[in-house]
Amino acid sequence: MTRQPEPTPHPDPSGDPNGQIVTCLAEMLQHRGMTMTELAERVGITMANMSILKNGHARAIRFTTLAAICRVLDCQPGDLLRWEP
Repeated sequence: MTRQPEPTPHPDPSGDPNGQIVTCLAEMLQHRGMTMTELAERVGITMANMSILKNGHARAIRFTTLAAICRVLDCQPGDLLRWEP
């Protein structure tokens, strides 16, 4: 029996063949009529870290931070994050 080669994944523009997680934080803030400054203060993180999250440059997020953002914005984690191929 001849083994078939595994298909080569198509390259992703971001460089990750698994796709990427993107944030919808800007849309949620606009929908809630809240500024990033207000959210950062209410969540208890710096504006720099909030900006990193909003702009999609974060490599990770603590569950406690995610939970605090969800509490303040009255939303679910899935409202803030989505996967794109």
